[in-house]
Amino acid sequence: MKSARSLVFTLIIALLVVGAAFYSSCTKDACKAVTCLNGVLCNGGTCTCPAGIGGIRCETVYRKQYSNTYTGRAIYTSTDTSNATHSDSLSQLVFYAGTDTTYTLMQLTWNSNGAKVFTTPINITNNQSTGSNFVVPNITVDTVVYSGSGTVNGNSASITLTRKYKHIPSDNITLSNFAKQN
Repeated sequence: MKSARSLVFTLIIALLVVGAAFYSSCTKDACKAVTCLNGVLCNGGTCTCPAGIGGIRCETVYRKQYSNTYTGRAIYTSTDTSNATHSDSLSQLVFYAGTDTTYTLMQLTWNSNGAKVFTTPINITNNQSTGSNFVVPNITVDTVVYSGSGTVNGNSASITLTRKYKHIPSDNITLSNFAKQN
């Protein structure tokens, strides 16, 4: 009687082990047929893209869409009592995407009348397919400090800067509606 109980108990255990193995082999892997790009991992059959990346498979790095040269005119407005306004003949804003893996860093160069004014890293925010905002940190060029903010998308770029001098009044610089060059 004791050996019959042991045999039944062993048989039940064996059936449970075989059943568990069979059940787990039938469980579908929701991510088996899903390939996420740009280092993103699949979770429950979908790719959850971090900021700066989009698409069903996280295939679009938005900052790469902004990476280009944009041209236009810079408008300078004095903040002293004269409120004088003038513009340059040609300005270029050059955005470079870089290769970091945070997907929010870019390099910005401003060229005015054929000469480089400054180059600075920028951190793009609310980075989406429709465009992004960024801040130009305090940049000192000789004795002049530039700072401001702007927007960029796949077709245009705009920046509003303050230019502060050491011994004379500062002025505001608007670089708006700069068109993407092909």
